[in-house]
Amino acid sequence: MQRRILIVDDHDDLSSALEEVFSKSGYFVKTTESRDEAVELDETNTFDVVISDLDGDKAFPRNGLPETDESCLPEADESVFNRSHVKAFKVCATNFRRDEFDETELKHIFETVLNYKAQFVDKMQAVQQIREKIEFVFPSAISLMHSILEYLMKRAEKVGVINPDSSNLFIALDEAFVNAVKHGNKFDANKTVRVTAEVSTKEARFTIEDEGEGFDVGSIPDPRNPENLFKTSGRGVLFIYNIMDEVRYNERGNRLEMIKKSDARKESSLQKS
Repeated sequence: MQRRILIVDDHDDLSSALEEVFSKSGYFVKTTESRDEAVELDETNTFDVVISDLDGDKAFPRNGLPETDESCLPEADESVFNRSHVKAFKVCATNFRRDEFDETELKHIFETVLNYKAQFVDKMQAVQQIREKIEFVFPSAISLMHSILEYLMKRAEKVGVINPDSSNLFIALDEAFVNAVKHGNKFDANKTVRVTAEVSTKEARFTIEDEGEGFDVGSIPDPRNPENLFKTSGRGVLFIYNIMDEVRYNERGNRLEMIKKSDARKESSLQKS
């Protein structure tokens, strides 16, 4: 059965180029210019992948949420989108058919989208003037890790949050990603992983959530204790705490929030103190 891709793009930053490349690959591609137009299709759940790149004020309806399946469209988050110079970028593969699940194919789709976005949309001067909410929702597939994390690293670099030559951000994101796919969802392609990032010149906020049972962070053996020297459990969590400026787990233990503040901002704070 032919794969279906929906692209929602208000400024045609991505839609024309991606429509051409995906159509040539044999996919059915539908494009719309707004979230509301996409919702009116009343069939968002029939698309294997939904890609949206929208200005903040167009990313959610102002008159309440329509009664339709819109889990793959940007969420109504007024705390984020009711500000100027904000964008919403989302790639969602929640409905990527599990009966014909092809991890290699999904990896190719994600890589194509992110390569186009990084090269032709995320110009350094432009991204430094906006705050963007970035979301990826996908079946548990470890092969997607490199392209997603590489994209987030480039995005954080372009706004000046990190210096790629000295930052360990990739290590923290890698640990969190692997934990979600491997330990949280146990590689179950019927369960999804949600990676969210809010990126600005001041900081990058990351949330990684899985559909697993979760765990008690306090129960992890402290790898700094000599008695646990040869135990591998706990080291990844310790790396995350050491690399990120703020780290929070939800009570269930299946959602991790991490904040990395701008290197320049931290240097400025140190100089003032």
